[in-house]
Amino acid sequence: MTSPNPEHMSIAEHLGRTARLWRRVANSELEPLGLSYPRWSALWMLRRLGDGISQSELALALEIELGSLMRTLKHLEAQGLITRRCSPEDKRTRTVHVTASGSELMSRIEARVLRVRKHLLSGIAAEDFDALERVLVTINQNAMDYTATTTDDHGTEQ
Repeated sequence: MTSPNPEHMSIAEHLGRTARLWRRVANSELEPLGLSYPRWSALWMLRRLGDGISQSELALALEIELGSLMRTLKHLEAQGLITRRCSPEDKRTRTVHVTASGSELMSRIEARVLRVRKHLLSGIAAEDFDALERVLVTINQNAMDYTATTTDDHGTEQ
């Protein structure tokens, strides 16, 4: 199978391909640590959002179904990287906490992720990167606005 010719790709195809390639590079860098994409991305997001976030908030931030996250968290817990506890405010809510082993591993993940980021963004001028970031933020916001006013199967506004 041949790679698509980048000159004939739409913006959406470029974005999708770039995301897939970035993930592939990051996965190859993190695989030696025994982490799949779902596992390291959950740990990475947990680090960004802060220890003690609820499982549902973490799933929302990762933009995945809670059931999928539950399987990932089960594996991370079995690896001794996280613990889950009942929230003191609401016993129905479970919060996710990074263990000491998880924190140590997160430092190694961060070093590898930053190395990948530095390599993939090499050769891009700061002003070009800033412009790209503004454009991506705008596209994301436009997509969220659009989905907030999506149409149902019959083409009518909900």
